[in-house]
Amino acid sequence: MISIDLHSIQNIFKKRGPESHKGHHGHALIIAGSKSKMGAAIIAAKSALRAGAGLVTINIPKKERTTVFSSVPEAMIEFREEKNHWEKYNAMAIGPGLGTDTQAERKLEILIDTVNKPIVFDADALTILANNSKLMAKLSAKAILTPHAKEFDRLFGNHDSEAARRQTAISQAIQHQCIIVLKGHKTFITDGTASFENTTGNSGLAKGGSGDALTGILTAFLAQGYQPINAAILGVYLHGLAADITLETQSPESMLITDVIENLGKAFYQIQK
Repeated sequence: MISIDLHSIQNIFKKRGPESHKGHHGHALIIAGSKSKMGAAIIAAKSALRAGAGLVTINIPKKERTTVFSSVPEAMIEFREEKNHWEKYNAMAIGPGLGTDTQAERKLEILIDTVNKPIVFDADALTILANNSKLMAKLSAKAILTPHAKEFDRLFGNHDSEAARRQTAISQAIQHQCIIVLKGHKTFITDGTASFENTTGNSGLAKGGSGDALTGILTAFLAQGYQPINAAILGVYLHGLAADITLETQSPESMLITDVIENLGKAFYQIQK
């Protein structure tokens, strides 16, 4: 297992060219949000924008559109109820605040069946996958799954320890040819061949919304052309580093994920020193 440090991140990170434009930095789609859970979609979209995606579109229920317009004016929207044309996107995410009803399950199934692009699966999308082994079997090699411990156990069975989960993560990544990001203290990342342990982050991230922000960051790096394993390594490290920087002005108890998102810029500066 490889410990992720600043040197390894600097070898992965690609600095933005001074003459680039938004088309050079990818178009990310985030399928997220439902009634009473639009905060998850907003957090994911804001973090994707802060992580450098050239364009971000959120797929949301039509009746929730005013929430997005007022909270994330930089993002575009498409509606959950309409037929979507996904060929224009470079990378996608599905799950934060999505819900697990029939409509959500159908949207996930369509995405898996029709899209051959990098996709991040998080939150409610993982719950749907846990209840549908046929969909799990269809995952592409460009998929990134981001479960916390309870979501991981729903997907792959109960485990007695973090060490046992890590062993299962490796075998499941091989079986499904995907990348698994097992979130927690020292988040574990594996593609089945190589495994990595993160070294940034703190207990201030132990709050709702942290996973939604990570999903947005990962999707942004995928949209910018990073290989999925490198997007996972870089995204997890940067997410944790921004949280560590947030401790300069907040305590672990008072930290909000919106504070962390606002400190992504400082995290970028730190890895570019």
